[in-house]
Amino acid sequence: MKFGIQFRLAALALAVALMGTLIVLATLRSQTQSAELRARLRSVDSESFRMADHFKDSLRELNNKIFGYAMNNEPAVWEEFRRAGDELDRWIDEQKPRLNTQREKDVLQQIDAVYDDYRRVAKELHVKLESLGEQKASLDDLSSFRAESQRLFDLGQTLAKAHYESRNLLVARANVTLSQFRRLVIGSLGLLFVFGVALAAVVYRDMIAPLRVKLVASQALIERNEKLASLGMLAAGVAHEIRNPLTAIKAALFIQQKKFQRGSEEFSDTKLVEREILRLERIVNDFLQFARPTEPEFAVIQADALLQEVQTLLAPQLAKNNIQLTLEESPPLRIKADAAQIKQVLINLVQNAADSISQNGTVKLRARQDRKHISYTDTNVAILEVRDTGKGIPPEVEKRLFDPFFTTKDTGTGLGLSIAAAIVQKHGGSLQYQTQVHHGTTFGIVLPQVTE
Repeated sequence: MKFGIQFRLAALALAVALMGTLIVLATLRSQTQSAELRARLRSVDSESFRMADHFKDSLRELNNKIFGYAMNNEPAVWEEFRRAGDELDRWIDEQKPRLNTQREKDVLQQIDAVYDDYRRVAKELHVKLESLGEQKASLDDLSSFRAESQRLFDLGQTLAKAHYESRNLLVARANVTLSQFRRLVIGSLGLLFVFGVALAAVVYRDMIAPLRVKLVASQALIERNEKLASLGMLAAGVAHEIRNPLTAIKAALFIQQKKFQRGSEEFSDTKLVEREILRLERIVNDFLQFARPTEPEFAVIQADALLQEVQTLLAPQLAKNNIQLTLEESPPLRIKADAAQIKQVLINLVQNAADSISQNGTVKLRARQDRKHISYTDTNVAILEVRDTGKGIPPEVEKRLFDPFFTTKDTGTGLGLSIAAAIVQKHGGSLQYQTQVHHGTTFGIVLPQVTE
């Protein structure tokens, strides 16, 4: 697995873990906030009812005392009223710091002001009753007191309502918090789903899909090799049967050539037949080499020396068509190979390059060092390159470039590149190429480098 794939998988797994952690933390925080909210609601509810009930009960007790005092005109009752009134006054002052909303504070301020009026009217009633002596107060004397008392009762109801509104405000804030939490959880779940899908997609794209492609390619390669094996056996049999008659025909032709004068029409005909017989022999030999390739005899050789031999051998032949075969300066690289077989591959590649150029061009040979993934491991390799300035390989030809018996030449067998690829494969390497139409082609023989 490549480092990039590992990094992406680790990043996506970390993102999924963070999303899961975020959801867990958000859930725990929501539970804590819910518990705090329930406690505050209970506190607000109990405070609301307690404050309203205490105020009403205290006010009701004061009213009873003042009415009793008005009916009986007893100084002891008035003293009880005064003490209870002072106590309620202190209680009102004590509630001011406990209130949460401005609405509650305003209502309590009004209660404080009206309560002062309430006590003032009670004192006026007390003064009047003292002036009357033993007489009782009339209903008209109590009318002002009743009015102030009713105002206090109404304000007590308003305070209870303000407390209830405070509770509703707290509930509204809690609903907002819960809505935010729901959005956070839904968003986190959405992100978790997205990252999970992304993780699955990366795993499928970078791990499963390549394995499937390799499996399909391997199955196709197995089927292709089976077909090629069958075809090779057939070709070997046919080539063997053709070889013996060709030998007899060549012997008979050699005898007949002696009977004709050089330069005569008959002698020219025999030469034509001779050339065609040689072409048939070459085709038969290619068939046999493709069907029964010989095992390489390995030896450690210098890559640049091998290229020098090919350049010396083929340069004069290519020069006839004004094609320059040059050897670029290359580093000293050693390979373990069968020199004859690799030279055969290089000759085939150079001849193909010359055929692509036809007239007036350049074929360059060079060896370079690289690091490639071959034989299931990264290895230092030597690449023997053949680069031409020809027409390049069209896409429709490129698809079948290494198919046996596929050729674009009138006199070709279509086995040159197939044999070359098989030879390189037996050497533990690979045959690679790069091409661009109208700009040329570069073939490279990739072989393990000998470094010891």
